[in-house]
Amino acid sequence: MDAYGSEPAVSDKSPKPQEPDTAVHEDPNEPAFDWMKPKTSGGSTEATPAANTGATPAAAKTSAASSTATPASGQPGSRADRKAAEAADAGTETPLFGDTRAEDSTTKAPSHYSEPLPTSALQIRPPEDEVARRNAEREQAAKVKPIGPRIFQVLLAIFYPVILLVLAVRAVTSPLFLWVEYNRPGFPGDGYGFSTDDRMTYGSYAVDYLSNWAGPRYLGGLVNQDGEKLFTDSEVAHMADVKLVILSSFGAGLLLIILSIIAILYLRKRSTGGIRRGLFAGSIVTLVIIIGLAVLAALSWQQFFTEFHRIFFANGTWTFSLEDTLIRLFPGQFWIDAGIVIGALVFLAATVTFIFTWPTKRRRGLSDKQEGDNGNAETQDEEPEAASLPKETTDATR
Repeated sequence: MDAYGSEPAVSDKSPKPQEPDTAVHEDPNEPAFDWMKPKTSGGSTEATPAANTGATPAAAKTSAASSTATPASGQPGSRADRKAAEAADAGTETPLFGDTRAEDSTTKAPSHYSEPLPTSALQIRPPEDEVARRNAEREQAAKVKPIGPRIFQVLLAIFYPVILLVLAVRAVTSPLFLWVEYNRPGFPGDGYGFSTDDRMTYGSYAVDYLSNWAGPRYLGGLVNQDGEKLFTDSEVAHMADVKLVILSSFGAGLLLIILSIIAILYLRKRSTGGIRRGLFAGSIVTLVIIIGLAVLAALSWQQFFTEFHRIFFANGTWTFSLEDTLIRLFPGQFWIDAGIVIGALVFLAATVTFIFTWPTKRRRGLSDKQEGDNGNAETQDEEPEAASLPKETTDATR
């Protein structure tokens, strides 16, 4: 400081102030400063402290500046540069989010961890064996037929012979069959004085009584030409029993016809070829039953007739003398002819049904084709639903 209190000017010859020594004089044996040492081409760390080389602090500072200016030949000078260099050496990780573009994921190395998305499970395809197992189960379920059509086919096959038998009985219990019997050649006449016209008149009353809703008085009040009662009380009681059996069978037949119509409508809608299969099975059952009964009747008609009456009527209520009106109107030959007509009608109807429902190649091919078309239509209805699943999954992922 001069006499006026001002500081002297600094000249080139003035001594320079000594700068603080910022160089790190690390101990070579101290590992804590290894990250500050620059790397050589061989990968080893080269220590260039100013104290070891005998350089001045200024020279050390110049060396540090040159090292910072050339990061390719040494360690970066700042912490941000070091982190960038470490990231470049380690490689770039894949983003954690699912909306990254596909082209970026192909150029970058996969990361060790990525956070799963909520909809990532929908994009995972199951193993091949699991896919095969599911396809096999789906095909097996498609081949299994519903139990409903099978039940209705069985019911149709059971109802069919009963319906044919009831219809044949109804055809026999008619005035037309009575007229044919009384007028056919070879029919035995009445040994007690009934003419054909008398038989037709009195027999028509008996046949009509079986199918109408009149009481026993309908027959009990009839008298012959002499004014005597035409039918005895035991005959009227037996005809009342016969009427109960006939009307019950007609009612059961009508119920089975209604149920069969329902089964046919159901099978027509739900099972292609189900009606044909049910009627075919029913015709077979009918033929077996009618042939068996015909064999039994041919072997011993009298035994067959007796056992039939024992099933439906009580003992002693269906046996009469030759003089009674029922025997004179309906002799034994009448019941033989009635049995033959009933068996023939049932056999003929069952045979025709059997022929027209026989499973030929054309009928089976047509049924299989229609069932296949129905299955393909159901599959096509399911395909749009299955195709919409990946689209919905992609939208949910986005």
